[in-house]
Amino acid sequence: MKVLVTGGTGFVGSHLVRCLIGYENSVVCLVRPTSRLDNLESLPTTLRQGDLTDLNSVREAVKGCRMVFHCAADYRLWCPSPEEMFRVNVAGTDNLMRACFDEGVERVVYTSTVGCLGKYVEGVPADEDTPARLADMLSPYKKSKFLAQVNVLGWANRGLPVVIVNPSTPVGEMDLKPTPTGKMIVDFLRGKMFGYVDSGMNLIDVRDVAEGHWLAAQRGSPGQKYILGNVNLTLKEIFDRLGVIANISAPNWRIPYWIALLYAKGENFWSGELLHREPTAPLEGVKMSQSKMWFDSSKAVQKLGLPQRPIEKALERAVRWFREKGYASLS
Repeated sequence: MKVLVTGGTGFVGSHLVRCLIGYENSVVCLVRPTSRLDNLESLPTTLRQGDLTDLNSVREAVKGCRMVFHCAADYRLWCPSPEEMFRVNVAGTDNLMRACFDEGVERVVYTSTVGCLGKYVEGVPADEDTPARLADMLSPYKKSKFLAQVNVLGWANRGLPVVIVNPSTPVGEMDLKPTPTGKMIVDFLRGKMFGYVDSGMNLIDVRDVAEGHWLAAQRGSPGQKYILGNVNLTLKEIFDRLGVIANISAPNWRIPYWIALLYAKGENFWSGELLHREPTAPLEGVKMSQSKMWFDSSKAVQKLGLPQRPIEKALERAVRWFREKGYASLS
């Protein structure tokens, strides 16, 4: 079956491409002329150059595809030009949904994020039905993904057979950029983590996220959301696991939130405002760490059959890959 993947050069997207090939699909990837193709090297894919913000190139990529997986997104915690992020994440997503609707695509899977879902009281995992408002979104990225998800649900109401998946925090190999979570692991491996804040997140093996996309296409209900997650861990628990895997002492100093916030504000002003370079501790990321970002993925496990492989194996692969690729020392 011929399928289209956007964002196939990225972390989640490249694992999805491998998953789809494993199920004997013919994969077309929409790529920008400037995209790094390392993650697709030697894979039997067809590359179509284009841009989500160009409706004509999107239409050309969609033609003849029975399924479309929309993984592409502008994902940054520090964004000096939010309008560009909204152009890609909101308008670009709308272009793709329009093209899929016009071409009669049989199934669309849209990659959203748990970041645009709501939160319950501290320590209670949120689910797909937790109330959320645009005003609750703390960063341009979350706001753009929230608005894009609202638009996608609108297309579902118009009859587009689109299923939404909300990955939590994927970990594993091939995180080229790396993502903010990958950067956290790299900083840990480089000995740059001197402490931790009382925060937490839901981790999942990136391979399970890829499998979850395929399962959503096969078993998901149009217009429904499915959290692709696994285990809820505090930041201290994550560092402790990384410490055992990498044979590095995990930080034991719990940093009060107000100190982390004060540092981030100062560093963001110095690096972002004055030097125009990405801060080491983006302010929006620190703000998000004020509460534990825990989620309940039981709906995807029960309805889709989402795999729940041990997260330690994914962390092991991530550590090994980052070291082998020179992101961090092998010592």
